[in-house]
Amino acid sequence: MKEKLSYENAGVSISGGDAWVETIKQLLAGHKKDENAIGGVGGFSGLYRIAGGQCLAACCDGVGTKLEVARLVGQYRGLGQDLVAMNVNDLVTCGASPLFFLDYAACGKLNAAVLKEIVAGVIDACEESLCVLLGGETAEMPGVYGNDGFDLAGFSVGIVDEDKIIDGSRIKDGDLAVGLASSGVHSNGYSLVRRALIEDGLKLDINCTPKGWNEPLADALIRPTRLYVKAAAAARRTGKIHGMAHITGGGMYSNIMRVIPEGLRVDIDFTSWARPKIFGLIADAGVDEEEMRRVFNLGIGYVFILDNADLPALQKTLEPLGEAPVIIGRVVKK
Repeated sequence: MKEKLSYENAGVSISGGDAWVETIKQLLAGHKKDENAIGGVGGFSGLYRIAGGQCLAACCDGVGTKLEVARLVGQYRGLGQDLVAMNVNDLVTCGASPLFFLDYAACGKLNAAVLKEIVAGVIDACEESLCVLLGGETAEMPGVYGNDGFDLAGFSVGIVDEDKIIDGSRIKDGDLAVGLASSGVHSNGYSLVRRALIEDGLKLDINCTPKGWNEPLADALIRPTRLYVKAAAAARRTGKIHGMAHITGGGMYSNIMRVIPEGLRVDIDFTSWARPKIFGLIADAGVDEEEMRRVFNLGIGYVFILDNADLPALQKTLEPLGEAPVIIGRVVKK
């Protein structure tokens, strides 16, 4: 019997990653906590109290094995936006405004043409996200990476008034979960994507145009992660938002639950929005629905939690930005 396609057998363990976060928490528990550190590890971003009633917010992330797809396609500029988005989309979930971004590129041999495209994408995405590229580091590491091998990581810092932090504490039974569309896979789950569509599974030519599509597979796979900074800022200014979640690694449910208080859960209607065709193709390769929900954003990249009565205000705020918020679920008691 053919092995079912999953993230685990593609080489990535979500449960192992969760266990590692718990290990870090245990290591930190043995040390005195800085009184200015707010919350703990495991959130979308870390918060640190500074003068004037303000807090710095910070987070760090990379683009994962989407790098390998970029190499196959020969297009790198979008990776810069992916790198910024994976950080700033996390950062703004607490209500913070991004200030600056730094990048780190490690490679076997410096390819200036490739890295120039990536950094150009980073600069454009920082501008769109209302922050600046403050600096970074490029490291040649022969013997660790092959000549064409490289990896990317980024680090973002923002600021928020302490009394305006959005931490999910206002979330209550009956609140709505309202989502914004993703541009596709974004930058999570690519180890499974590659196995399902290219290396095993359907074994497609990355430049093919799947039946019923109006674009090549390569275009769908390399499309950059959406930047939600402006939408999150506009929503924050309404004063109506109880919680926000970036739908990143771990899928819809687990990411929303990162901001849901104890005693509550979110009931998601996975039929309430149209999924991009790329997810149907991945499912056709042999990835079951449970695994699809556990790994991918499935077409929703960012989620707001708010009172039902405040939905019209959110819609009015976001529509001028080109967003079409959709109700995807509701907060309920466990």
